[in-house]
Amino acid sequence: MASTSLFTGTIRPLPESGRPTGMFKQPVGAPLFLGPEGFAGDQQADRRVHGGPEKAVHLYPAAHYARLAEKFPEAAGKLRPGSLGENISSTTLDETRVRVGDVFQLGAAQLQLCQPRSPCWKIDDRFGCDGMAAYIAEQRLTGWYFRVLQPGAVMPETGLDLVESAADAPTLAAAMALWATHRPAPDALRQLAATPGIAAGWQRKIVDRLAWLEKQDGQESAPPPAFHVKPEAGK
Repeated sequence: MASTSLFTGTIRPLPESGRPTGMFKQPVGAPLFLGPEGFAGDQQADRRVHGGPEKAVHLYPAAHYARLAEKFPEAAGKLRPGSLGENISSTTLDETRVRVGDVFQLGAAQLQLCQPRSPCWKIDDRFGCDGMAAYIAEQRLTGWYFRVLQPGAVMPETGLDLVESAADAPTLAAAMALWATHRPAPDALRQLAATPGIAAGWQRKIVDRLAWLEKQDGQESAPPPAFHVKPEAGK
């Protein structure tokens, strides 16, 4: 069983740009219902890139905060579990210890790991540190998203139990490394796209990239964008 802490939050303005975000989360102190789109009362500001059934719950490994604090000491006092917008913090799990398609029990709910998180420019704004989102993406300190297979009530401090291991699937760390490769092997990309439980949106991106790579006939190609950049003013 993996130890966990739970967090939810409502939409608030960012300190620098004033743009809305759901990143400011607070510890959960009472039982919550977890449904197909996430925890009751939890909000996301930009539904184009956050939230929805395949980004219903975000887990962020607590151990990553020490690395972030070392790299960005000016933000160390703010870097603590919940501050990157995660719903679940775990002290025992990270991207090397889970697989795409793994199914976990959280209270009465069941969750399936389906894709990594893509960091957003709002991280830089929230902490006042240019480059933090890029560093998280480059170092693949992203955490991941779950879809909800079975809704149910969840108590604070509920443990996360692996109930169905996707033993034939890659670890999330391996899948992310493949995705970030300049020219990944087509067969490896094809296998990743066919992984049971993978999020449909990520699967489409993999299939599209595979098709593009196969048209290039061996030419070098840059990896896809690793994080969501800040849109132009007014957008």
